[in-house]
Amino acid sequence: MTTQDKYNVFMVEDDPVIVEHFREIIQEVDHLELVGVANSIAEAKESLRDKTDLVLLDIGLPDGSGLDYLPEIKSKFDCKILIVTTFGDRETVVSAISAGADGYLLKDSGPKKVIEGIDLTMAGGAPISAAAAVYLLDRFREAAANTNNKSPLSQREEELLRLFAKGFKYKEAAKILEISPLTVGNHVKSIYRKLAVNSRSEAVFEAVTLGYIDL
Repeated sequence: MTTQDKYNVFMVEDDPVIVEHFREIIQEVDHLELVGVANSIAEAKESLRDKTDLVLLDIGLPDGSGLDYLPEIKSKFDCKILIVTTFGDRETVVSAISAGADGYLLKDSGPKKVIEGIDLTMAGGAPISAAAAVYLLDRFREAAANTNNKSPLSQREEELLRLFAKGFKYKEAAKILEISPLTVGNHVKSIYRKLAVNSRSEAVFEAVTLGYIDL
């Protein structure tokens, strides 16, 4: 990230009302500058540059999920990423953190909350909602209590989750592990059943917090 006085902010959001809301907030702060806006993943790939310090990333974009694009941003740029979402629920925070987000902001946050969230992120913090924080605390307490428990996952299932954590899709994981996509699907069903989850991101999060895999 840059060492200059201003932080360069780039926003990936397809709702013009939300873009204008954040633009107005950022324009009123001396140490922040909105240097670009993209309304799709494809446009972001064309416009995002190295000097960006923070990316405000929407989840539901016209050409895909911001969570799927997030690992690519992290791999190419030295920047922080805040998910900009409508909901602050368990599934959203689990998915965001599992994907590598530095935190998230609610789209209807007022100016004070937006600036506090951005400043906290740039200082190394992780802004999340109070409800999500309570959930995360409970999960880490459970992980601590189960430190000595043997993982219910097979070695192949753990390998698969590590690949998912790195952003690989079913077919990519199948190729790396030299198994068929159908076999990957069967492993995923087994993982979901063992961890009592319903998505890959939640499976990764549960496995990490319970100490079953290391990233």
